[in-house]
Amino acid sequence: MNIHNIAGHLNDLGDRSQTGLQFDCYPIDGEIDVLQVNIVNREELPIFVSVTDNQILCISYLWGEDEVKPDTRLSMLETMLELNIPMPLSSFAKVDDKYVVYGALSVQSSMLEVEQELSVLSDNCLEVIDELVDYLK
Repeated sequence: MNIHNIAGHLNDLGDRSQTGLQFDCYPIDGEIDVLQVNIVNREELPIFVSVTDNQILCISYLWGEDEVKPDTRLSMLETMLELNIPMPLSSFAKVDDKYVVYGALSVQSSMLEVEQELSVLSDNCLEVIDELVDYLK
């Protein structure tokens, strides 16, 4: 399993996706190869996929620390903790000064499982933004 296999599979799906979503994928070469996965009509929230020896990591950036209303930050963090468990297949984290939602799969996962993870992660991002918009500037 590698990002090129995932990209080929998702790009070839077209409108035959089990999730009803269409994917547009772009490999990004670097020290660690990353796949940028755009979901058609949700391009503003790309998902970045990397593959290691034992996991497939899927991450989407939500907003930066500078976009959070300072007087609501602690309340936002508490809300994020409360949302973490009922949010299927995804968790919150912070990478540098950016808040993210991420999910991980085994490298033994099927392409259908990868597709489902990306779909759920994208749906969760939309729900999180709706739920937490009041904490943002």
